[in-house]
Amino acid sequence: MSVRRSKGDQEGRGAEKGIPYASNPALCPVRALAAWLDAAKITEGPLFRGVDKHGHVAAEGLNDCTVARIVQSAAKRAGLDPKTVAGHSLRAGFATTAAKKGKSLDAIMWQTLHKSEQVARSYIRHAKLFDDNAAVGLA
Repeated sequence: MSVRRSKGDQEGRGAEKGIPYASNPALCPVRALAAWLDAAKITEGPLFRGVDKHGHVAAEGLNDCTVARIVQSAAKRAGLDPKTVAGHSLRAGFATTAAKKGKSLDAIMWQTLHKSEQVARSYIRHAKLFDDNAAVGLA
């Protein structure tokens, strides 16, 4: 996948990112993306676009507020407090899950395009809270 521009790449140099197939097809981002591109008939431009009540796909991409509302709506449907999540929750969730699965900070930063280790670590929320925790097993 090609990322043409990001917050940390204002010059638009871009980056290539490898997105692997998931073993469970229902959870596979590659298959989901292919299905979305096919259904929306997207061949160029932004990936994430609005869809009106008639099923028409917009030409322009979603803005950050719309992404936040979508994430909050999904959180509410999942029984979570929508006030505790936003678009950045997706990036933090990825970084946290990757850290829990033993991925290196370098690998996480490469995928998330973080340039600062300190900032990248702040995205890894409680991933290792109980790893080698001195309080575990005392009682």
